[in-house]
Amino acid sequence: MLLLPIMQLMLFAYAISFDVKNVATVIVDQDKTPASRSYVQAYDASDFFAVLGQADDVAAADRLFDRNQARIVVVIPAGFARQLAAGERAEVAVFLDGSEPNTARIGQAYSIALNRVYGSRLTFAWAETQGVDVTGLGQLEPRVRTWYNPEKRSSDFLIPGLLVVIIMIVTVQQTAVTLVRERDQGTQEQMSVSPLRQSELMLGKLLPWTLLAFVDMVVITVVGMTVFGVPLRGDVLVLALGAMAFVFSSLGLGLVISAIAPSVDVANITALLASFLPAFMLSGFAFALDSIPIVLQWISYLFPARYMVTISRGVFLKGAGFAELWPELLALGGYALVVLLIAAALYGRRR
Repeated sequence: MLLLPIMQLMLFAYAISFDVKNVATVIVDQDKTPASRSYVQAYDASDFFAVLGQADDVAAADRLFDRNQARIVVVIPAGFARQLAAGERAEVAVFLDGSEPNTARIGQAYSIALNRVYGSRLTFAWAETQGVDVTGLGQLEPRVRTWYNPEKRSSDFLIPGLLVVIIMIVTVQQTAVTLVRERDQGTQEQMSVSPLRQSELMLGKLLPWTLLAFVDMVVITVVGMTVFGVPLRGDVLVLALGAMAFVFSSLGLGLVISAIAPSVDVANITALLASFLPAFMLSGFAFALDSIPIVLQWISYLFPARYMVTISRGVFLKGAGFAELWPELLALGGYALVVLLIAAALYGRRR
């Protein structure tokens, strides 16, 4: 239980990446002129496009798509140089493999930007040949600054969220499965007839998993900071309080599942559905919440991972503290209280 979360962190952190670069690109140059070769060099100089070579025609490029050997095909038609020399608008075709929508969208944006930049260079070159001084013309120079993750590293974005996903899987699933197994083996009945109070019984169930969860969180945080270089800019106390409320919320959810699940198999599947899928898809870990349907946005409030991902990324990346994260801390605290009360009521009824 201590090593498995570390293994999951290493696996997910290395396997999952939202960085899109070195996309396999094939050129179909039907013009074969110095002008077309100069245009191809613009793709070669980009970090996004990885020009693998050239194809003879569009049909050959289509076969490369079918074999997954190319994601982007750029077709330069015959007459490209002649149209540029005549001052006409030259056209090129850019085909994108839409079976990977994320790569296709980014590839479209990069291709449009590259062609605009190349077109601007041609305009300036034409103006110089006409003796027009363009240095006095007004120009727009955007200066873009990325906050919190200036290098745009996926690990900085993923690991604070992976911390939440992994801990929720461990706490919810193991709590639910372990308690149902105790019930099947008769251990729970023996404890029920003992002098232990219901509150003492629940505390004894929660305490070991709570300690394991906190140890896992500390180890994952240390590994993320030392191995992957994830910064920790915010208030550690806020992260600790959020983690405490999140762990109790997850454990309470596991208790609820164990109280209603009739068997270990049902508990295992239900815990997986209640932990992994919401933590991965409805917490903002992998997908921005404002980009999912409004119905799913409302459903996401029913799971504690939504609040903890905000706290984790706020503390790690944005240097946030109580002033910024108190709504999420309050929501997690209320969630933990409600779910533990529901679990206590269900266990009292079963007893």
